[in-house]
Amino acid sequence: MDDDRILERERLQIELIRELDFEELQVEEVEEDSPDSDEDDGLAAFRVTSHTRLSDNLGADELIFNPDVASLHTYLGEVEDTPNRIASVDGGTVLKLPLFYLEGVVLFPESTLPLRIIQSSFLAAVERALSQTNAPCTIGVIRVYREGHQFKYATVGTTAEIRQYRRLSDGSFNVITRGQQRFRLKRRWTDVEGFPCGEVHIVDEDVPLRTPRDALGKLVPVSNLRGRCDSSKMSTFTPHRDTDEQSVANSEESFEGGLTLSEKRLHHSAVDSIMDDWTSSDDDQVVSTSNIQSSASHSYSSRSLGCSGQDDKNESGNGKSPVSQGKDQKHYRLTSFREKTDLNRFRMAPRAFWPYWVYRMYDSYHLAQRAADLWKQIVGVPNMEAVVNKPDILSFFIASKIPVSESIRQELLEIDGVSYRLQREIELLESFDRVRCKHCQTVIARRSDMLVMSSDGPLGAYVNPHGYVHEVMTFYKANDIALRGRPVLKDSWFPGYAWTIANCATCETQLGWLFTAANKKLKPSSFWAVRSSQVADDMR
Repeated sequence: MDDDRILERERLQIELIRELDFEELQVEEVEEDSPDSDEDDGLAAFRVTSHTRLSDNLGADELIFNPDVASLHTYLGEVEDTPNRIASVDGGTVLKLPLFYLEGVVLFPESTLPLRIIQSSFLAAVERALSQTNAPCTIGVIRVYREGHQFKYATVGTTAEIRQYRRLSDGSFNVITRGQQRFRLKRRWTDVEGFPCGEVHIVDEDVPLRTPRDALGKLVPVSNLRGRCDSSKMSTFTPHRDTDEQSVANSEESFEGGLTLSEKRLHHSAVDSIMDDWTSSDDDQVVSTSNIQSSASHSYSSRSLGCSGQDDKNESGNGKSPVSQGKDQKHYRLTSFREKTDLNRFRMAPRAFWPYWVYRMYDSYHLAQRAADLWKQIVGVPNMEAVVNKPDILSFFIASKIPVSESIRQELLEIDGVSYRLQREIELLESFDRVRCKHCQTVIARRSDMLVMSSDGPLGAYVNPHGYVHEVMTFYKANDIALRGRPVLKDSWFPGYAWTIANCATCETQLGWLFTAANKKLKPSSFWAVRSSQVADDMR
């Protein structure tokens, strides 16, 4: 079902691109007969489809950029669907794939990665991927990074399925891929055709579970106390149900059914000890008082023991010692406690070794909801509600779009376990406040300056005409940045905007680009795109 939805979305994207191309031709024909028009042709092409009018804040002729257009990667031109694709392979499978080493890029499952293939060796790699039988249309993507003067290779990467491609007249490829599955790189080599290959082990992902249900559902609830209370009375109590703890086989009968006779006696003794502990302070005081003050008056002993209405004569006539009388009182108080106490208080108590909140720390569904709420509060777009009930997908979804450094994102990719990954993402979302230059630690932007210019989220991957892939996060305001050169409209990732190289004003490292609207009516009028590879790990 998910694959069909993705294919339908891609089909609509292709149709939209074709419509935009057709509209551009129409606009150009009209503007040839309109000498007083000074709008850029590229901007006019998206006048209706790519932008929408604001109702109140903008004028009648002003436009706002449509983030859906950026996620289409229209700068790559028209692309074709690839045939004979496979959705995924089983976890634990070992494959031999062409590898793409990308600096400054971390690919996650379900993320889009555009590529422009120019070098002859990588052209051969794409040809191999399109024709291979064991994993058709599949390549491996590995992050490469510099450490001093040497290149280092990550050991965990992601398979990427070639969804769409186009061969250009010069022999190069424009390719749109989508991340599929994590893998561990076992070994790598260079193929005879000159491109890198590797043997990869597909990670067998864990299935997200509701930990409290599994941890507590098999234990006897404290509310079922030995079954010695009248069954009709016990049935009147409504079990305490938490939304994350709905177990249908949680009765003492189902538990005791698998016990031996000796184990049942041990279990009954343990349940009694709970009640004994609950009333032990008063009862111990009663027995102690009886031993110490046995020679005291019967009226005083009667008051201290809290007898059930019997007079002194009857007590003395029973011939019981003060210790025996104390045990009788203990039994009476225990029985009275069961009859008069609201057992719902016990049902709310932990029924396992650790308190309930400890288990919730590892409940994938609880963590997914918490992460989605934080994302909505801090980032907002895109909406995570559609995948909040799929914690594994949500964890990759957030990891691929969270505006943090590439090294932190690689850390997220290497985390095994949905709950551990979500915990780390929640920590990052709560602490994310500032964006600093990786080299000089200058604060260049803040969380409040974040601007989402793509429907994919505040961070996305784009490729330039020379084949370099950049992951950028967008902000409407930035500090301590110096511009270099003049604005260029050609090959812009955001249609209708011209780009200008932006360097750190302190260390002069290229941090990204400033995008400015080619038409004054287009809003926002400008924004900044900062490369994640040039962002420091410290986001506080």
